[in-house]
Amino acid sequence: MSLPSTMKAIEITQTGGPEVLNFKTNHPVPKPAEGQLLVKNNISGINYIDTYFRTGLYPSPKPEILGREAAGTVVGIGPGSNPYNFKVGDRVAWLGTSSYAEYSAVPAAKTVKIPDGITDETVMASFLSGLTVLTLAMETYTVKKGDWVLLHAAAGGAGFLMTQVLKSIGAKVIGTAGGPEKVQLVKSLGADVVIDYRSEEGKDWVKKVKEATGGQGVDVVYDSVGKDTWEGSLEAVKRKGMIVWFGNASGPVPPLPLPKLSPKCVKVARPTLFGYIEQREEFEFYVNELFKLLQSGQLKVKVHHVYPLEQAAQAHIDLEGRKTTGKILLKP
Repeated sequence: MSLPSTMKAIEITQTGGPEVLNFKTNHPVPKPAEGQLLVKNNISGINYIDTYFRTGLYPSPKPEILGREAAGTVVGIGPGSNPYNFKVGDRVAWLGTSSYAEYSAVPAAKTVKIPDGITDETVMASFLSGLTVLTLAMETYTVKKGDWVLLHAAAGGAGFLMTQVLKSIGAKVIGTAGGPEKVQLVKSLGADVVIDYRSEEGKDWVKKVKEATGGQGVDVVYDSVGKDTWEGSLEAVKRKGMIVWFGNASGPVPPLPLPKLSPKCVKVARPTLFGYIEQREEFEFYVNELFKLLQSGQLKVKVHHVYPLEQAAQAHIDLEGRKTTGKILLKP
């Protein structure tokens, strides 16, 4: 297969706002090393974590191409062994780095073939987010039927999927969202209580959580907002409950004084997806769980918008401005 030497890509050379996302038309096409595949990306996922690398909240070497996931076609295989039997032409989804580009050299160990009947867009609307949700609900805290769960940002990329997963388990879900449209969306997914934190009534969302749970609080809080919600999350969790912080949409949680956990014997977790899927067997287990949910129709996806590659900066503006519901995607 004849490949070009250059490609379109979004490159950043320094940290900053969306304006540092530079659209390039002559970026070199990478060459796959041992253990890597070269993938021509058809659709890339945009995740909130991308903004952390852009701003420097999560340090990373610059220059870099952002993006942690994409779906596309294998067009090259690195030298050495090929333990997962990939072939040129395979339709795949992958986790790694540098997906805001036409081509990416990606780890074969974090790449899977996409089953027939699932579109690239469906996979990208649920891949990194869906795997995150499944690990949070199955491992970080094992959600059981009847558990009360508080889910912040329930209309977001992960929240949209997690509400469905929690309800499929039989949990009682309290979701927070900003604005009537997002509230209606979360209600349509089956959430038992939805709190509009932007409304006058919803500003005291801790009180609403306590009312819904008969004053007890929730068994577990899933909090991807961080700075703005962490104190309320500590109030809203029940005695011997758990708080799972897995994002920093409003900024990182400040240093946590451990004595704050003592009165209610609260447990705290700060997981990351990649810690749960380090081994190939773990990765395949969660991918297979995700694909089963998609194929059976138990898990619905929502694509807010597909942005052309050159509009990556606008995509970040919309994401950080909380103007999106479900997943936003990038078309290289």
